[in-house]
Amino acid sequence: MSPCDKFHAKGRKPFKLGLQMLKIIIVTVQLVLFGLSNQMVVTFKEENTMTFKHLFLKDYDEASDDTFAVYKQIDVYDHIFYAIKQYLELPASTVGRYAYVYGVGVNGSALSLCQQYYKKGSIDPANDTFNIDPRVITDCVGVNPLTVPPTTLSNSYKNFTLKFHKLINVTIQFQLKAINIQTIINNEIPDCYTFDITIVLDNKAHSGKVKISLENQASIKECKDPNVSGHAENYTRLTFDVAVAVVCMLSLLLCGRSILRGVVLQHEYVQFFKDSLARNVSWGDRLEFINGWYILLIISDLLTIAGSIIKIGIESKNLSSYDLCGILLGTSTLLVWVGVIRYLSFFQKYNILIVTLRAAFPNVIRFCFCVAFIYLGYCFCGWIVLGPYHVKFRSLSMVSECLFSLINGDDMFVTFAGMQESSTLVWVFSQVYLYTFISLFIYMVLSLFIALITGAYETIKHQTQEPIHMTDLHAFIAECTDTPCSGKFRGLETSPCSFFCCCDRTTTYEDVLLVN
Repeated sequence: MSPCDKFHAKGRKPFKLGLQMLKIIIVTVQLVLFGLSNQMVVTFKEENTMTFKHLFLKDYDEASDDTFAVYKQIDVYDHIFYAIKQYLELPASTVGRYAYVYGVGVNGSALSLCQQYYKKGSIDPANDTFNIDPRVITDCVGVNPLTVPPTTLSNSYKNFTLKFHKLINVTIQFQLKAINIQTIINNEIPDCYTFDITIVLDNKAHSGKVKISLENQASIKECKDPNVSGHAENYTRLTFDVAVAVVCMLSLLLCGRSILRGVVLQHEYVQFFKDSLARNVSWGDRLEFINGWYILLIISDLLTIAGSIIKIGIESKNLSSYDLCGILLGTSTLLVWVGVIRYLSFFQKYNILIVTLRAAFPNVIRFCFCVAFIYLGYCFCGWIVLGPYHVKFRSLSMVSECLFSLINGDDMFVTFAGMQESSTLVWVFSQVYLYTFISLFIYMVLSLFIALITGAYETIKHQTQEPIHMTDLHAFIAECTDTPCSGKFRGLETSPCSFFCCCDRTTTYEDVLLVN
């Protein structure tokens, strides 16, 4: 029965429907508010990372971020000394407001300059000989900025000598503090950030190319003495998050109660068939009593409650798990909106999507399982053969992304054109590889996939014109010809039911006949 039929049959107001509609609204509002705050946090981190690259990397160009490298020894020294000099001159040169963090480097310093190299490394390409001890040695020197820098900065770090013949990498590590004051726009107290910055000059390949990169990890904590003029403590968001958690808890209890009642009714139905008709009930009929929509809503409620708790911790500055909170709230909102389809399924004209997906799902899963083996075979083959010669095949994940794009007709010419012709044999193989994959998956696999769904849709259409095969459960339910408006469902109750339907009452036809 739909909520309207239940209202006509027993006179109950659709509390559960109203609660779900309320939950959709408040969960969506909560997600939007969190999204605005999270966007500011992510933007602040990304902009600071870009600022650090322009400040500490010599001659940095955004267009060459992935290929930024040097090829001469003097250039390696220049980039190291440039980064340290910029760090020491930071308060006087930068537009932003940053502060040093002392005691985090080697020997209690603020900045650590380290090189890693093999314990023994003797390479003689002229004689085709080498002698290497693969044990790694790390040498570090600490640098401390002065609170009031003198006119001439200390040059002690310039005595750092690199062992290029056995060098693995050079790292420069330090921390900076900053405050994100733009959150005042959303009426939030600004957060205090600590950026852990690492500059890496990578020489592990010993190919004559030293790759340079900058990594930035941010940690967020509550500021010690926040003071915003005209700003008072505002607990509106905290109250709203608590309200969302309470509503989801009520929804969780109601859905759990419905599933429990379905299990009890299933047991009574199985026992009736066994005692009265001496027949066993199939598993298909048993599963009809377990409403999958309620399980979906329970998962959504659990995710929303967990996300709300983390969000409260973030707003109180006790947690900084923005990514985890975003995943929980985003997934829960997705499931909540998908759950709306349950109420549309009560109308025959809107139910075609659900029925088609339900009919096609088993065949689609079997088909995808078989196709997955062919797809994985192409992934492994492309990674091994084309990986060294094509940027889109450098890793298994990139290969999978590239092939999936090709199935959907995206980036075809770019994929063909990006193949290097340094090896004629590999180039010929790549043409055969790409043409066979595109032909097989677009003209055969994708067409068969669409045909499965189309076939299920046609089957559903024909079922409305032909007699439908009825299971034992549906035949049993069909014996009841009373309509919801007949009034017979109301007369069997001995006492009104509470909001949670926990009071005792006589078993009704609805308990015996209805699945939901």
